[in-house]
Amino acid sequence: MTVKAVLWDLGNVLIDWQPAQLYRQHFDDEAELRHFLDNVCNMDWHVHHDRGVPMAENRKPLIAQYPHYEKQIRLWETGLADMVTGTLPGTPEAIEALHARDVPQYALTNMPAEWIDWVVESFPSMSRMRDVVVSGHEGVVKPEPEIYAITAQRLPHAPGEVLFFDDRMKNVEAARAYGFLAEQFIDGDKLHADLRTHGLL
Repeated sequence: MTVKAVLWDLGNVLIDWQPAQLYRQHFDDEAELRHFLDNVCNMDWHVHHDRGVPMAENRKPLIAQYPHYEKQIRLWETGLADMVTGTLPGTPEAIEALHARDVPQYALTNMPAEWIDWVVESFPSMSRMRDVVVSGHEGVVKPEPEIYAITAQRLPHAPGEVLFFDDRMKNVEAARAYGFLAEQFIDGDKLHADLRTHGLL
């Protein structure tokens, strides 16, 4: 099949998401910062937000367990702007080049429902997305097959006509297993090379 559309992951493909950037403003000691991100507000805890659990609900037991970190835990919801350093080099340029060629573009992201509006409003590249599938709205996350099924239902293209970019190989492999074309995002150079290989640039 000819590739007719591109599907983008957002975090660490378009958006450079680095929680440590926020928390360096609130911890003087790097070791304590790392302990906090590894053991308190860690990815095992955060994935529940990606699954649609409200942050206001999910933080309650964590605050009960770590009351001395209550301020920092609450910042997870409100501090997104300070977690994001900007965009990844090469991705906005690729999005614009595809737009200029009338290639339909979409997004599939593991992201809390509380964050997506800020992302859409803050990054001009999001205006090029014809639809955005958000795990926090759907209640399932990559690499679970269900979210690829939801995406396939939402997009007006067969999965084999859609090229997906994600920074995590397990998500790439799951997309391929569902029938999407998929490449791992490493950097802007590989991204542009992959787009050329697939005949999109």
